[in-house]
Amino acid sequence: MNRILITGATGQLGSELTMALRKIHGGQQVLASGRSHPPPPALAESGPFVYLDVTDHRALTEVVSHHRINTIFHLAALLSAVAEAHPQLAWQVNMGGLTNVLEVARCHGCAVFFPSSIGAFGPTTPQDHTPQDTLQQPTTIYGITKLSGELLCNYYFHRFGVDCRGVRYPGLISYVARPGGGTTDYAVEIFHAARRGETYSCFLGPDSRLDMMYMPDAVRAAISLMEAESGPLVHRNGYNITAMNFSPGELAAAIRRHIPTFKIDYSIDPLRQAIANSWPHCVDDSVARREWGWQPHFSLEEMVTDMLAKLPRDRKKKGE
Repeated sequence: MNRILITGATGQLGSELTMALRKIHGGQQVLASGRSHPPPPALAESGPFVYLDVTDHRALTEVVSHHRINTIFHLAALLSAVAEAHPQLAWQVNMGGLTNVLEVARCHGCAVFFPSSIGAFGPTTPQDHTPQDTLQQPTTIYGITKLSGELLCNYYFHRFGVDCRGVRYPGLISYVARPGGGTTDYAVEIFHAARRGETYSCFLGPDSRLDMMYMPDAVRAAISLMEAESGPLVHRNGYNITAMNFSPGELAAAIRRHIPTFKIDYSIDPLRQAIANSWPHCVDDSVARREWGWQPHFSLEEMVTDMLAKLPRDRKKKGE
């Protein structure tokens, strides 16, 4: 990976993946892109940044050609809750953007990383220890775009030889960037409330159990999959991966072991609760472990300890 483009670089995953790749390959070799004006200071100061709308095929082609890109980490997308509120826009951005990326990759010989999600599953999927290959009938536009994206990436690999790879991420937790409208955002918001000494009002019920992952593991998964030898990769796209599994009630209890006064109550959002209920409780990631050596580093307790140590104290934002 000599010249790398990251779309959606200002997002929760993109902001940290960009910095990690720049540490490995050098700042000038990793081009961050997004729709922020101006970009976050950390991205702008550590390497190049360009404004890019992935639905603009011509602009994407010009960026890849001008910067001689050979690997694209395509992260630009609308997340689950936002996508459900704007389904037509979600299809345009999530599928239109991916189609553009794959076409540009085909023409310019680029490898592509595409992050799928546990949202690619649906209520008919086995909810416990969900296997790698199983029934997938997502009921959200976000899940539909993720499943369609997995299939399209596989098509471009088998039909055109584009080296497409990807994982199905669970909920992601980070102390660096705020979440961007996903169903598991509570698992980040709860830490900000705890650090401010406030009661957190959770939009999912106390027993809504889902797989989760700390951002350092999520970043490492993307990089290690793209660096893996191609031969053992039978599935290539949509690898199940996970690191920890908990409910909002269990996460609150883990935080109280560090902040005994922390309190949580519940104001359930019907939309996001319905989305969460359609996803697996836990997935089986043994295929990823076997084919490219996936192994998480952070448990629930280790994540909570690290989050509380590194999350800066912030004031309650207006309207939050």
